[in-house]
Amino acid sequence: MKIDFTHHQSAHCENGVVSNLLKHKGYQISEPMVFGIGSGLFFVYIPFLKVNHAPVVSFRPMPGIIFKRFAQRVGIKVKRFKFRNESNAEKALEAELQRNNPVGLQVGVYHLSYFPDEYRFHFNAHNLVVYGKEEDTYLISDPVMETTTTLTKKELNRVRFAKGAMAPKGHMYYPVHFPKELQLESAIKKGIKTVCRDMLAPVPYVGVRGMRTIAKLIRKWPEKKGVKVANHYLGQLVRMQEEIGTGGGGFRFIYGAFLQEAAVILKNPKLKELSLEITEIGDSWRDFAIDASRIYKNRSSELDAYNKVADQLVALSNREEVFFKKLKKAI
Repeated sequence: MKIDFTHHQSAHCENGVVSNLLKHKGYQISEPMVFGIGSGLFFVYIPFLKVNHAPVVSFRPMPGIIFKRFAQRVGIKVKRFKFRNESNAEKALEAELQRNNPVGLQVGVYHLSYFPDEYRFHFNAHNLVVYGKEEDTYLISDPVMETTTTLTKKELNRVRFAKGAMAPKGHMYYPVHFPKELQLESAIKKGIKTVCRDMLAPVPYVGVRGMRTIAKLIRKWPEKKGVKVANHYLGQLVRMQEEIGTGGGGFRFIYGAFLQEAAVILKNPKLKELSLEITEIGDSWRDFAIDASRIYKNRSSELDAYNKVADQLVALSNREEVFFKKLKKAI
């Protein structure tokens, strides 16, 4: 069984899955619009949660939140399921495929056989679409891949029930009800307001203040944790930024594209100006990632390299605080 499903590559998995599932139903919603309405731009430091033996720094909300917010704001109803065992998860998936219904799955990255080795690490918040099955092989539309791919029954069950932090537990989801017309105007405003609230939150681990907290820790890590652990933590930060969800610069570029679309829909030229500003901030996040990577790869010639990247992060937090205050005022 093979559903007539069109694969579209995207920059981020959850946005791409949502956009592709909606396009399959006839709604031409772009990845940036899903991301913006779903308030996907975020920053949080979670010291008590470890991934790959390092504290979590996330540039996005928890898995599924973007789709949940998007669906609620535009009037779409979504069904979600988690399972205790592989057998029930497999039966539920195949039942939907028999109904000609492609479904989204949350999976672990480490055992995705079609991923290059350097991208396979223990992270359980990846998303993909299953759109068919041929004998013992599932047809996969992974939005971060250029083309469609496949996983065997054994491989798919393994990634659906990956262990560790944010274990997916067979998480399966798909839209079941759509309004006659998506209410984009009000949804866009709600999406922007939530991002501004989160990024300007008066909490030391969230938003721009969370960035400043991390900057302080970067200065302390070499002496407090030792260079080896400090470099591991810094490498984890860059990986969370640039590989797990394209969070740092990549998310700013996506958000800039969203603001461009929003400027047209809301007839608000100020949003177009701000789209250029957040794109420039995204470029600076990429510069930060390059400089940080030089440190943990032992290629930095800077004597005070940790303080330098901490200064960059403080500067980014200051720029984003100004940006989100202007964005909040613009709507």
